[in-house]
Amino acid sequence: MGGGRPTKLATSLATTHKPLVDTALNPVANESFLTLHYRLCGPDGAVFLDTFGDKPATLSLGRGQLTPAIEACLIGLSEGQRARFDLEPGAAFGARNPQLLQHVGRDVLARLGESDAQYEVGDVVHFGAPEGGSACAGVIRELGANSLLFDFNHPLAGRAVSFEVQLIGVL
Repeated sequence: MGGGRPTKLATSLATTHKPLVDTALNPVANESFLTLHYRLCGPDGAVFLDTFGDKPATLSLGRGQLTPAIEACLIGLSEGQRARFDLEPGAAFGARNPQLLQHVGRDVLARLGESDAQYEVGDVVHFGAPEGGSACAGVIRELGANSLLFDFNHPLAGRAVSFEVQLIGVL
């Protein structure tokens, strides 16, 4: 996923709250290596991911570790700065894609996993990938006699997202 300067789309879809620290040390640029704490929340305030109170995350911009809209929020922030961004529905993780709702046969699930596994609506099932592919996970939305309906959309796709960040280090 690309980095670079904030795009007009990302800038117009994010409401920036004034940073808690005003500093001009080491601003974040494309391909910066970062050590940071961050929190992602859905529109109801439910926490999806939170590194505050635990080890900070380390990542490189422009390597696909964050979505382009979230990376755009980081560009220009400075080491030591803390900020919060409210992104419009779909801006952070894209729109929900109805094609990512797919039926998977129980026979296929038995071949790929445990043959006697018991599934419930809301379970997250991880699927390995063939050689060279990337693994994915889906949430069970419906149980059928011969198949289960999975939702392979990101859980925050199509939803407003609050992104809070505290930059610890910028290289």
